[in-house]
Amino acid sequence: MKRVAVLQSDYIPWKGYFDMIHMADEFILYDDMQYTKRDWRNRNRIVAGERLLWLSIPVVQKGKFYQKINETVTAGHEWAGQHWKAIQCNYARAAYFDVYAPRIEKLYQECRKEDFLSRINYCFLKGICEILNIQTKITWSSDYSQAEGKTERLISLVQNAGGDVYLSGPAAKNYIETEKFSQAGIRLEWMDYSGYPQYRQLSDSFEHGVSVLDLIFNEGPKAVHFMKSFGG
Repeated sequence: MKRVAVLQSDYIPWKGYFDMIHMADEFILYDDMQYTKRDWRNRNRIVAGERLLWLSIPVVQKGKFYQKINETVTAGHEWAGQHWKAIQCNYARAAYFDVYAPRIEKLYQECRKEDFLSRINYCFLKGICEILNIQTKITWSSDYSQAEGKTERLISLVQNAGGDVYLSGPAAKNYIETEKFSQAGIRLEWMDYSGYPQYRQLSDSFEHGVSVLDLIFNEGPKAVHFMKSFGG
């Protein structure tokens, strides 16, 4: 049995995204899809005192209404230093910041040389997976041939990756035609993001929907105990 998951790449995503990577045997970045504005592709949130702070990578959008995610380029490289400074300012007091800061800072330094958003997201995904000891194979949807139609494209990706189980995010329930997976002999499983336990956070009001960096800096090696795919 091979479980395949397919998701668009996000910038320093939340813990649920990494749970989904860990639960799959192969994780396909769906980056030949259209780039969407004001989404998770180029931004995420961190805890900044008693508020949430958006960290957004500026991208070139003028005249590029139908560009794909893997065609999207950044508008300069200054964002990397700015984001790292914001992370330093807001997590310096976190219990494990000093332990992981060098590794995260190195990722930001590496991404200063990169223009394409997909490659930046991939760099952070791989780096954070190494910290969490997630060894799932990560590939690109553009590596595989794909059929026409939303559901058909996903089925063909799973088949071409040699999978027989498809792990889907819950939002896809709005458009996936489940019977087509059954007809193709692929078992459809749904990711459940409910029931996550709280962990130490540098705020009086707890927020789950922030970058996984928040969990790593606050809980360090124990971060995986607050994730579902590691058994809690």
